[in-house]
Amino acid sequence: MIDLNAYLGHFAFRPLRHNTAEGLLRWMDQKGIERAAVSSAAAITYRNAAAGNEEVARQIQPHRDRFILFGVLNPAYAGWREDLRRLFERHSARGLRLYPRWHNYRLTDPVCLELVREAAAASLVVSIPVRVEDRRQQSWLVDIPDVDHAEIAALVRAVPEARFVLLNGSGYTGSILGRTENGLPANYSVDISLLTVELANELGRLLEVLGEDRVVFGTGMPFHYPDPALVKLELLEAPEFVKEKIRRGNASRLLGL
Repeated sequence: MIDLNAYLGHFAFRPLRHNTAEGLLRWMDQKGIERAAVSSAAAITYRNAAAGNEEVARQIQPHRDRFILFGVLNPAYAGWREDLRRLFERHSARGLRLYPRWHNYRLTDPVCLELVREAAAASLVVSIPVRVEDRRQQSWLVDIPDVDHAEIAALVRAVPEARFVLLNGSGYTGSILGRTENGLPANYSVDISLLTVELANELGRLLEVLGEDRVVFGTGMPFHYPDPALVKLELLEAPEFVKEKIRRGNASRLLGL
């Protein structure tokens, strides 16, 4: 399995377990996860996100056969162009993570569109965590809403040459992102970390709407336990070849592995 939604390092508002390279590897081995795309949890709240990227790059250097670096960039930060260059030239990153609510910009801001176009030109996948934590569980010091689905849709429409992965999201079937014939390019995929397979069965419905090639495996480790994502695949009523695409095939294609 390839997990496209994992993190290393400290988070400002609560302790995380298994948040070192060695700790996360032990967890991955226990759960049968072969590789994980990791970014810095600390960079979510660092004033300079690049410092978090450097921390994670050092941690995973002995384990590049297991970890895939996704750098956190803030287009509102003046040095993002140099940070982007360093990510793919020095650290061989395969993707980015954007946090528009935490870093106080909108995905449709001109500087964000420029960053995404630069990332696409460098063949980097752009991942957007819809949320970091449930808003009801956030610290009293912050009040960070989820990223709006319509804002994401505007970005994927504006930069059709980019490749996007939406993480930690749900409710897609009630928005433009999860509708048939929505007029959007087929340049975005969604991870399963917060999707349901019971009751509303959003995972099954998205497979019908988006297709089997645009759903990927993600756990949210170590913010979340990996077991729910594994159980979702077990409960999913789909052929084994579709589950195998979710487990690793789609991620492998996106990342060029």
